[in-house]
Amino acid sequence: MLSLDENAEMLSDFGLTHNQAKVYLTIAKLGVATVSEVSKVSKVRREDVYRILPKLEKIGLIERILGKPTRMRAIPVKDALTLMIKREEQIARERVRSLTAVKDEVMRHFKTYKVKPLSKEAAHFALISEREGIINKELAMVQNAEEAIDVITSKDKLFHIFGGYLGQFEKAFRNGIRVRVILDISEYEDSIMKIMEENRRFGDNLDIRYTDQTTSHCAIKDYAEAVIATSREPTVGETPYLWTDDENLVALLQRNFESTWHASVDIKTIQTEDVPQKIEQFLNSLRPTNHVIFVYNSLEAKHEVLFNYIRAGLENGEAAAYVTSEENPEEIRDAMKRRRFDVEKYEKTGALKILGYEDIYIIDGKFSITTTMNLWRRLYNEALRQGFNGLRVTGEMTCFFRHNLVEELIDYERALHRVLDIPIIAACAYNANTVMKANNPIDLYNELLKAHGKILFTGIDDKLGKIEIRQA
Repeated sequence: MLSLDENAEMLSDFGLTHNQAKVYLTIAKLGVATVSEVSKVSKVRREDVYRILPKLEKIGLIERILGKPTRMRAIPVKDALTLMIKREEQIARERVRSLTAVKDEVMRHFKTYKVKPLSKEAAHFALISEREGIINKELAMVQNAEEAIDVITSKDKLFHIFGGYLGQFEKAFRNGIRVRVILDISEYEDSIMKIMEENRRFGDNLDIRYTDQTTSHCAIKDYAEAVIATSREPTVGETPYLWTDDENLVALLQRNFESTWHASVDIKTIQTEDVPQKIEQFLNSLRPTNHVIFVYNSLEAKHEVLFNYIRAGLENGEAAAYVTSEENPEEIRDAMKRRRFDVEKYEKTGALKILGYEDIYIIDGKFSITTTMNLWRRLYNEALRQGFNGLRVTGEMTCFFRHNLVEELIDYERALHRVLDIPIIAACAYNANTVMKANNPIDLYNELLKAHGKILFTGIDDKLGKIEIRQA
């Protein structure tokens, strides 16, 4: 669950200062509160609370209740967000009107300046460091394109482009501009196909391919202008971008694009709705230090994924550990045998351990992060001593809910980190129905997703159904 400071930080995007957000959220939480109560809970000084209240009242976020002592109450958060959005829109409109009003006067002033036109003979280079500058440059390239846009980028950047600037691309497609995109995504990434399905109106003008080569972000317009990241950092704004219309450099970048394009694979050929195949691709992609979350709706789905997860490790020469809590170890052994799993052989050689949660998580009725982490390290070192290539583990996390240890569970998942300190592969298994019965299930989901690197969801039918795989 997010702290008051973290929630206040989110509200700062809506035009409130950090302390204003804390005071508003505190009043909303308390229902009706005095200044003393607000100051105590929010940890904002009384004099600052007195100074903030009139501003919140003016915005319309709180109401003053007459009486002694004076008390305040807050409007619901949903209404507050709507109100603040409208307020920001009004501020933006007033700013635009103000700038428009002085535009002619400013232009008259600048007519006295003689601006030298850009030389057509000299090649141009520009280093762009700020996020907005990079985005605006690329959007200008899309808007001014006459023939083609070629892009090498990441999945996240593609989502950002289509999510925030779809209108500009739609106009380009209507004008017949051909867009080719090369992505460095994983084979099981099915969300790309959703983009393709949702944007069928683009017709044949949008073509996406996949490459497993390490690439830097690059966009080329009409074989004559390009923007390229100066490092392989995928996030816009964290690394400078170079813009150029130098004929030789653009030609070099275009040749690199064409070479990568012909070596890449059509995105449609690596996507599949075949559930077992998608599971196999996902499991084969896992590497030591990967920390994934698996959310399922039925025992059948849990068995299908986790047993194949264990089997993939065993076939790769790894040891494996399965920690039960929703079912007991004997039930898991029987379920494995029904799926033609040679449990006795693997347990006899030490390759497979099926443990109860009392052996790893909640020992003698108590949970200790340090104890559990040390047990994982011990199992890993033991696997290496026995000659195995590594260790993969999975744990059913139902026991934490049963023992009212949800807060401790969140702390444990955070301690593991999205990338594990121990070079094992870990899959934490959560029953979706159990999670949804917890207090504040949405906040809990958010905390769990933030603590993992990859997420695997199963469908909602009795068996495995459709699965979805996401980067956390």
